[in-house]
Amino acid sequence: MVSSSHEAMHRIFQEYPGLFSRVSEVLGVEIGPPASATVMPTDLTENRPLERRVDTLLRIDMEDDRSYLLAIEAQGKKDPEKPASWMYYLSYLQAKYKLPPMLLVVCQDRATAEWAARPFTFGHPQSPVLTLQALVAGPHNMPVIKDVAEARKDLALATLAAITHADNPDVGAILKTLSATLRDVPETIADPIVELIAQGLGNRPAAQQWRNLVAVDLSFYTSAISEEIRDEGRAEGRAQGRAEGRAEGCTEGIARSILLLLAQAGTDVPDEARERITGCADLDILSRWLLRAATAVSVEDVFAEK
Repeated sequence: MVSSSHEAMHRIFQEYPGLFSRVSEVLGVEIGPPASATVMPTDLTENRPLERRVDTLLRIDMEDDRSYLLAIEAQGKKDPEKPASWMYYLSYLQAKYKLPPMLLVVCQDRATAEWAARPFTFGHPQSPVLTLQALVAGPHNMPVIKDVAEARKDLALATLAAITHADNPDVGAILKTLSATLRDVPETIADPIVELIAQGLGNRPAAQQWRNLVAVDLSFYTSAISEEIRDEGRAEGRAQGRAEGRAEGCTEGIARSILLLLAQAGTDVPDEARERITGCADLDILSRWLLRAATAVSVEDVFAEK
């Protein structure tokens, strides 16, 4: 049951809203007198539940019997609304599980990472009541791993580092290091890493670099992405082969037509000229030679540039 003293300690501010400005002076904070004050409903219950989901939530139990909660958020860009959501998550987790929460924000953009790493304060500017300080992993502080021995020490860290450095100019060397490291790793360990990196690179140019590395350096793996890459490669190879075959057949046909026209006109075609015509793979050049062959008096007329 709420005591009368409890009621009095807060109700006095309902009766005398201006009182806070004087109390703030006593506390060393210059708030100033209010222009107006409105007594608001005190029930903070959410009648319509709001869906709030943290990206990943882990309970971490330590060997000394201590436990804590780790909320992990992937942040792609600056969002002025996000810190308030993060504070809500952490407050709710503390109240629900009675365990100290921590927040880790993972970024691929340096500006976003530096923004997320700064402290966010909530409340009146002269007397903030809450401060949010997240741990942030991003391109500004994650290691650039281009040594196989270093990557082998901690594959998970090397994988996260590669993902956070997706836009790094040296991402090709970073990915090459990882693909080389995975050659000597059991497939059950390498498969999820291959998939995570492909997912983490998204549609960036580095994603195609990774796919190429998987296709060549890790061709013996049978993970979903490696099979997908090999299927794409086979399809591209077939399509390219068909295109090249059509082009080759076309050039051969034009070359034969040129030689036929010259033969019908009784024009002598030395072996060197015959090899030049049949060995040409440029359709534009062959087309020009074909037009000239119809009126050529000598084979030199076919090759002459007017």
